[in-house]
Amino acid sequence: MKRITLLTIVVLFSALLFTGCEKKDAPKVYRLTYSIFFPPVHIHTKLAIQWAEEIEKRTDGRVKIEVFPGSVLSGASENYDCVANGVSDLGMSGLAYSKGLFPLTECLDYPMGYPNGATATRIANAFLEHFKPAEFKDTHILFLHAHGPGILASTKPIENLDAFKNLSIRGTGISSEIIKCMGGNAVGFPQGETFEALRKGVVQGTLCPIETLKGWKQGEVISDITTIPAIGYTTTMFVTMNLKTWNKLPDDIKQIITEVTQEWIPKHGQAWDDADTEGRQFVTELGRKFHAFSPEENEKTRKLLEPMFEAWIKETEAKGLPGREAVEFIRKELEKDGK
Repeated sequence: MKRITLLTIVVLFSALLFTGCEKKDAPKVYRLTYSIFFPPVHIHTKLAIQWAEEIEKRTDGRVKIEVFPGSVLSGASENYDCVANGVSDLGMSGLAYSKGLFPLTECLDYPMGYPNGATATRIANAFLEHFKPAEFKDTHILFLHAHGPGILASTKPIENLDAFKNLSIRGTGISSEIIKCMGGNAVGFPQGETFEALRKGVVQGTLCPIETLKGWKQGEVISDITTIPAIGYTTTMFVTMNLKTWNKLPDDIKQIITEVTQEWIPKHGQAWDDADTEGRQFVTELGRKFHAFSPEENEKTRKLLEPMFEAWIKETEAKGLPGREAVEFIRKELEKDGK
């Protein structure tokens, strides 16, 4: 009887020891938070969730990323700083919401005449790789993505510069400078507040990608859409990770995240273009009116915007940054796409 009891004790002890070893040897799971300013239904939120799921799959569950859309963890303008300070592990927002924080990269948002989101996104990441801007040094920058050419959506017809002058138009970052050059009054609102600003008449229009009219429902509170090729700007979005979070990850996980990210860059670029198509269809079904500046008005607009570039180059180079090289780099990249 004593022998059986002893044997039982030995078996139980061995089982406990084995279980303990299993727990000790189990792979560490990294649980990360991802703050996104886009609303939950937005295509780029959905892509971010798919990106997170793919990383979890390829790491065999060793990385689990919880996505918090709609600025729940951090507002659009605080997103980058919150990532840098560890409020969230990852963040996605627009460069334009933190004016002055990205003195070189903001050049991407200038009215370069981008033909579509795929091109703007490709050029943004080529720019990132070429210049490796020091302004991202407090985080591990993963990638950039950018929408197609901005349009003017308004609560009244605006078909020329005279009709534009003295109107209050929503714009942030570089788009606010465009508005000023064209003679309007720039009013800064994040996208989440623009619907109400348009509905209440606080602003009479907004510079935005056409996808915004569906993605943020702004098409419901405007009446007209005007195409102005000369403004052809984009708003560049960043996706970045807290530096300490990145540094603590094993090399194989870093490699997986980098590989998945490279696959997702063109997905985001194409998503902007798909969303633009859906946005146009959305406002068309709502019966909104479409206009375009005449060639003469467009040329006048282009000339009004020219001083922006020289002023930016002068200001940037005074800070010791390659301003002229940055502008020329983007223009050469555009030429590759037949621009």
